[in-house]
Amino acid sequence: MNKTTAEPASIRQLLDQASGLLATESARLDAEILLAYALGKARSHLHAWPEKAPSAEQQQDFRQLLQARVKGEPVAYLTGQREFWSLPLLVTPETLIPRPETETLVALALELIPADNSTQVADLGTGSGAIALAIARERPRCQLLATDISAAAIKTATTNAQQLGISNIEFRCGDWCEPFSDQHYDVIVSNPPYIRESDPHLQQGDVRFEPRSALAAGPQGMDELVKIAHCARQHLQADGWLVMEHGYDQSDQVTQLLTGCGYRNITDHPDDAGVSRVIVGQR
Repeated sequence: MNKTTAEPASIRQLLDQASGLLATESARLDAEILLAYALGKARSHLHAWPEKAPSAEQQQDFRQLLQARVKGEPVAYLTGQREFWSLPLLVTPETLIPRPETETLVALALELIPADNSTQVADLGTGSGAIALAIARERPRCQLLATDISAAAIKTATTNAQQLGISNIEFRCGDWCEPFSDQHYDVIVSNPPYIRESDPHLQQGDVRFEPRSALAAGPQGMDELVKIAHCARQHLQADGWLVMEHGYDQSDQVTQLLTGCGYRNITDHPDDAGVSRVIVGQR
């Protein structure tokens, strides 16, 4: 796409051109999100005013965003935001981009957290705070502690909580259960790294730009899952629950892991696409 045009392009023309340039599966959606961001408008504005011509400055901003997307940079990092559980979240290159399949974990956790109790919940590896914030919003009486080894991630998660006006979460920097001290919880949730170090997907698509430490976990992708299974059991109340996301082909391994750690009532659950995604076990 040229940086200048003979005459102002309309919203429809810009989107048609951009969709042709992008090689992503969601080319049209990506183009709409980036153009709406450049215009400072909702996507609905694009559909309501398709013949309107954005200003030259807005078109230039859009083209710069588009070129970055053509190079593979994730839309969420270009706009600095991603919606999760209907919450608008700030995301940065220091945090994993929240994904729809992780909402399965939130839904399962909410089934275990009574709405009328002050349940104690911990979120390990909170990143942008997506999981903890979704639970806190749905269960305002519960108290959450969210941890992450990345100080930058904790800063982003704290900012998200402040912007959303969610106050029933405490954020602490540290490795998995390390910041817990002698505290115990009714429910512990986590979406840890679980991709094999040699997985070719780490060199493809948006994943190339995300923090590798939030994605890869050893030769079998199990290193962090093992750590969490062990440390969480030490910090769960009697009959407390661990809810943990895992890879599409790790159901048997993670089930054996939790069984070996002494968990009971272990169940594995698919995401909305029917892919094995979240394991639940009781102390």
